[in-house]
Amino acid sequence: MKGISDLLLALHCRSRGRKGRGMGRGKIAIRRIDNSATRQVTFSKRRNGLLKKARELAILCDAEVGLIVFSSTGRLYDFTNTSMKSVIERYNKAKEDHGVSPNANSEIKVWQKEAVSLRQQLHNLQENHRQLMGENISQLSAKELQHLENQLETSLRAIRLKKEEVLSDEVQELIHKVNLVHQENTELHKTINISTKENMDLCKKLRGQAGVSNSTGLLRPCSEDLILFEICQPKKQTRVVETDKLNLELCLH
Repeated sequence: MKGISDLLLALHCRSRGRKGRGMGRGKIAIRRIDNSATRQVTFSKRRNGLLKKARELAILCDAEVGLIVFSSTGRLYDFTNTSMKSVIERYNKAKEDHGVSPNANSEIKVWQKEAVSLRQQLHNLQENHRQLMGENISQLSAKELQHLENQLETSLRAIRLKKEEVLSDEVQELIHKVNLVHQENTELHKTINISTKENMDLCKKLRGQAGVSNSTGLLRPCSEDLILFEICQPKKQTRVVETDKLNLELCLH
């Protein structure tokens, strides 16, 4: 009984020891190792494992493998089961052949179709323009010539309408300017009438003063000069207004 108990105790302790060693390792965080010595050791171990896996892959799967590794110090480590030059050339060729994605290919095809369509439209427009100018019409049928004639007539009607619209706008603008000038002329005529009336009143006063002076014998009769003023009446829009002539006599002494 004692021997069995010792055997069970030894097995239990052994199992506990394995379990403790497994839990103690844990997982390594995938980030840069700060300690340079630890980083170098880790690099050596994982580099050897990577080279081993590459060699196994080449042998087991009959694959062409090329592996290039540079350490942090700039040292080169490489592996290839054929030739590194041939592997690199094959890689560059495969990259050139598969550099354009299927989506890019489909997009290129769409733009190519669009370019062909635009070139065709440009050709049709140029041909239509030449036909409208009377060129390259020898091969047209009677129906096509009739259609071309209808297009020209439609274009001429549109041009005439636009021309009439422009001329009408210009006429309206001229009428507006004429109205402004007529209004200014009317205002000027009113101002001239007021000035003429004031001059006539002044002349009457001067005549009255001259008559009083003659009666008292203090002043000699003054000579009278005739001054003629021609004042244009404002013209109306539809007829020419006759010019009024006003004769003003001013006494000068």
